[in-house]
Amino acid sequence: MSLPHAILTALLEKPSSGLELTRRFDKSIGYFWSATHQQIYRELGRLEQAGHIRALPAPVPVRGQRKEYEVLPAGRAELGDWVARPEDPKPMRSSLLLRMRAAAMVGTSGLRAELERHLALHREQLEEYLAIEVRDFPAERRSAGPDRLRHLVLRGGIDLERFWVEWLTSALAELDREE
Repeated sequence: MSLPHAILTALLEKPSSGLELTRRFDKSIGYFWSATHQQIYRELGRLEQAGHIRALPAPVPVRGQRKEYEVLPAGRAELGDWVARPEDPKPMRSSLLLRMRAAAMVGTSGLRAELERHLALHREQLEEYLAIEVRDFPAERRSAGPDRLRHLVLRGGIDLERFWVEWLTSALAELDREE
């Protein structure tokens, strides 16, 4: 149920067209909640039908012109209700962790390469997050208004990537001890 809430959040930050939303998902929200273009457009239709958003009137009606959406009071209320609603954490699913468990039974052949690949990916993602922090969150913006919470979300991503880099490094060291 979080995709409609992700879209409402993005539209409250800035009224946007479906295309602009998909680009924003690719650049920011998609780091922690991904969606395809089709899912976003389908959800925009549902949100509009539910009275949570509306397409802004075009200055001059043109056939095929993209719609820009804004959040209506009912959408803001739904988002507020959702923020306050309790939700239990979801169990983590990781094929990498499952592979390691399987390797305990069938041997570690090929596992090192996969761990190294994951380590490189997590290091790359960490560097990207750190660059975003420098670019978008100078010290004076980290503790004020909505940027304070946006920065906190980014810090969560940074901390998770640091965890994976540390954990994968120790897993590779453990494989070295075993060989």
